[in-house]
Amino acid sequence: MSEGKALVMGASGFLGSHVVRTLAKDGREIRIFTRATSDTSAIDHLKVERAIGDVCDADSLREAMQGCSTIYYCVVDTRAWLKDPAPLRVTNVEGLRNVLDAALDVGVERFIYTSTFMTLGLNPTGIATEADAFNWADQASEYVCVRVEAEELFLDYCKRGLPGVACNVAMTYGAEDLQPTPHGWMITEVIRGLLPAWGGRFSAVGIQDAANAMVLAEKHGRLGERYLITDRTLSLKQIWDIAAKATGLRWPVPSVPMWVMYLSCWLSERAHWLLGRETQVSVKSLRLTRIIQDFDNSKARNELHWNPRPVEESIAEAARWFRHQQKLGNKKY
Repeated sequence: MSEGKALVMGASGFLGSHVVRTLAKDGREIRIFTRATSDTSAIDHLKVERAIGDVCDADSLREAMQGCSTIYYCVVDTRAWLKDPAPLRVTNVEGLRNVLDAALDVGVERFIYTSTFMTLGLNPTGIATEADAFNWADQASEYVCVRVEAEELFLDYCKRGLPGVACNVAMTYGAEDLQPTPHGWMITEVIRGLLPAWGGRFSAVGIQDAANAMVLAEKHGRLGERYLITDRTLSLKQIWDIAAKATGLRWPVPSVPMWVMYLSCWLSERAHWLLGRETQVSVKSLRLTRIIQDFDNSKARNELHWNPRPVEESIAEAARWFRHQQKLGNKKY
């Protein structure tokens, strides 16, 4: 396949901006697709074409795709808890459907879709692979169920002729997490000394390694397949200790019993519900950290020729970057 112009959708996000940077280093022609209100400061120094639109606007989608051979789809609503979870489907499912329809109509050569490692099923061995179908809906949050629905929609379009490849990306860590991501926000709280560890786990990968995997998926990925993009699963205590040690703050991080965390999350959730506000943590999202198992990334390593750095390095980079922002007085972090 030719390496023509690439359209990066969701280019203002953490992963999307790193995909743009990676493509730019390769000398690719790039067009980015963002909303008019999106903060693109992470990539404003790069030479890219710009298309303004929304995944709910079919006309803007088709116009943005014209002349592009590959679409990198990095659009996702990652909010863990909403008083009304309906908006999660608007972006993650219905918006995706609009994009897939447009991509089929335009006839793109590749569609690289950002999915999540949480759409994989639980394997009795404790080590999941891409072959494990989702099997824990009874324990999953609304966010996870919506992401499963979105991935199933994408794979259905692949059967209908969309030349797509799915990348099931783990929690990403690294510098310039501008939003920040929910798991990046946790790092900011750790280095403030406000968040203890508890008995949970995250599957993690460096942000640049994830972006590299997306680009490699365009070159080497098999159509209709999904690839696990994770380095390893770490306990939250390990992640928090890496972040604290990297910044010289309160290392090692203290742990608290799970019942204390569940109670804290429940109280926070109730308070935010009464106030009609969003929250970064919920009982169901906390429960996810207890469900997460180990994963076998050999398919991505072997087929995509992907060789990630140890994620510990990226976690330390993230912590140092957030700490620097705090020292600069950036109240966002």
